[in-house]
Amino acid sequence: MVMQYKMGLGNAASYQVAGIPWVKGAINASSNATVIRFPSVTQWVVVSNVASSADCKIGFSSEGVDETNYLLLDGGQVSPRLEVKVTELWLKGGNPVSVMAGLSGIDVIEINNSNLSPAGTNWSGSADALVNEQ
Repeated sequence: MVMQYKMGLGNAASYQVAGIPWVKGAINASSNATVIRFPSVTQWVVVSNVASSADCKIGFSSEGVDETNYLLLDGGQVSPRLEVKVTELWLKGGNPVSVMAGLSGIDVIEINNSNLSPAGTNWSGSADALVNEQ
C-alpha cells in the first residue's frame, strides 16, 4: 500500500511556510453579525477595528458573536495575531473594520464538512475544537 501525503489540518509544513496574503477592508459590521469567508483555511488572522467609538465582537460563528463566545476589540484597536485554522470569521459592531489573514494551501472542505463539524461550516465547537465557556 502506497501512502499519499497531502496538505491537511495536521500537516505541519502547511503552517511553516509563509501564508498567502488576504486582506479585506471597509467592512460594515455595525448592525448585524457579518461573516467573512476565506478562500482557504487560515494560518493566522488580524482584525483592525478602525471605528474609534464602537466595539467589535470577533467570533467563529453567528451564535458566538450574538451570545457570549467572542473576543471584544475596543474601538480603534488592532487584535493580536490570532493563530487559528478557520474558514470564516464573524464580526459584530464597528464600521469600518479590516481583516488581514495569512492563508494556507488547505482547502476549506478540510474543516467545512459534517465529519468534523455537524453544522457543516467552520468549527462548530462540538468536534475537534476547544470552546471555553465561562
